Amino acid sequence: MKTLVNVARYHLVDRLSYIALPWSILAFVFVVNLIIASAIPLKPNESLPNGGLSSFYVMFFVLGVLSTTRSLPFGLSLGLSRRSYFLGTTGLAAVMAAVYGLALTVLQIIEGATSGWGTRLHFFHVTYLLPGPWYLTWLTSFVGLTLVFVYGSWFGLAYRRWSIPGLLVFIAGQITVLLAGALIATWADAWKSIGHFFTTLSASGLTGLLALLAAVLLAAGFATIRRVAV
Repeated sequence: MKTLVNVARYHLVDRLSYIALPWSILAFVFVVNLIIASAIPLKPNESLPNGGLSSFYVMFFVLGVLSTTRSLPFGLSLGLSRRSYFLGTTGLAAVMAAVYGLALTVLQIIEGATSGWGTRLHFFHVTYLLPGPWYLTWLTSFVGLTLVFVYGSWFGLAYRRWSIPGLLVFIAGQITVLLAGALIATWADAWKSIGHFFTTLSASGLTGLLALLAAVLLAAGFATIRRVAV
């Protein structure tokens, strides 16, 4: 356990990337959208949905990439095992996702109490994805942030293991799987059923699916890092 904590502390030496940068980017995007929302005339009972919160998740994906491309070689040179590095890094990601997810939940509550910051802007309240009671918002945020971090770290591990050519094949393989799935759905005339499944799936059900996907990505990342040569 002490080793895993040391891995987390090793990452947090770079507080700019892990703490300051995500919130600075989110604050900038929020202020820009707030200014735009205040300038748009809305009809009574009309609100202004927004996708700016996605910038925070994109930043978590980037942190996942950096945790394995930039920080892994030096971490292993300090004598850390690949297993300890992976578990410590994902543990840090889970803790950050829990804390940051709670902060996003609080901001959503404030947004609701102030009628969208006085402009009816829905920045932290994302329809379908982050609705309902605060604990569901927190849980979905926690799972979502963990998922994108783990996915990003898998990209970094693919680069560390196979370099640029292997990373391109890695990306191409995922695109091929998606295209194959789309073709199969088209041939089977299954798009209507797929659409019905996701439109009737509750936010808690979606969170469960995302948690399952995160677990699969964790297993894939762990399998990849075991053979990484630095």
